[in-house]
Amino acid sequence: MNNRPAVPQPLRIAAVLLILVIFAGTAGYVVLEGWSWFDAFYMTVTTITTVGDGEPAPLDRAGKVWTIAVVAVGFAVLTYTVLALMAYVIEGQLGRVFEGQRMRRRIRRMNDHLILCGFGRVGRAIAHEFAEEGVDFVVVDSDEESLEQAVRDGVTVVRGNAADLETLKAAGVERARGLVTAVDNDADNLYVTLSARIIKPDLFIVARANQADAEPKLRLAGANRVVSPYVIGGRRLATLAMRPTAVEFIDIILSASNGELMLEDMTIRDDSPWVGQTLVKLVPEKDAALVLAIKRAGVMLFRPATATVLQGQDELVVAGPQEAVRELESRALGRP
Repeated sequence: MNNRPAVPQPLRIAAVLLILVIFAGTAGYVVLEGWSWFDAFYMTVTTITTVGDGEPAPLDRAGKVWTIAVVAVGFAVLTYTVLALMAYVIEGQLGRVFEGQRMRRRIRRMNDHLILCGFGRVGRAIAHEFAEEGVDFVVVDSDEESLEQAVRDGVTVVRGNAADLETLKAAGVERARGLVTAVDNDADNLYVTLSARIIKPDLFIVARANQADAEPKLRLAGANRVVSPYVIGGRRLATLAMRPTAVEFIDIILSASNGELMLEDMTIRDDSPWVGQTLVKLVPEKDAALVLAIKRAGVMLFRPATATVLQGQDELVVAGPQEAVRELESRALGRP
């Protein structure tokens, strides 16, 4: 499926009937009166629309009877077509077409964005976090009520089943850096993960698991990370009860709107000039940003020594004031 809303059936029926009436009326005049196809077409159109600008040639009795039939049937079909078109416009279908075109243009301009599949309660919370961070993202959903809410929130949307390859392509999955599937059905999340992995093998995929036995299946399907909202929620409640201050601190640095501290991760590319350099050169000891950990080959190294030599694909977890973290991020992408 794609982001183009389907034309309503009454409008399709009206268009087909109108074409059939015009063709039949034209053919009738050609056969009965021996007119040219153009003259016959002209007569049929003026008759159906009741313009009545005169006949190309005098009509005999058979032609007049045929004209009566064309007027009766053609005017009825034309009226039905106009009513169907008015309903199409009044019900907002035409506006939805233009909205879909605007969304497709916006998605075509996106690169390195995120795709969020599912805009339910969990999906809306995820979208809020993305918006707070200023991240470009696209919501994919098939529920009209959820999509209307997303559009009201100013979110870029794609209508359709996220498990469908064409729908994911319409969301720009080939240019995306990550995908989150947060549908409240494990089977749907499994199919979305498989479809996304087929299109882009190196895509980073985070999947929601609603049942305990869904996690291994989602990982097998290609999800890089699997999260259970219920497990996370239970763990958070327990931690708040035992370590409220520590959780408050984590909340502060994870919040995009705190304005003081932030937590960020950045990757050292294989072709980066920082490969082979020590961590202290990238992050001097006087720097306000702090490297909390380095993830290397799947292993997390906490509080790495300043003499640690950086390698390609090292993932740095950094905390500190926003300005210092952003400056470090720019430095990591530049040259020593």
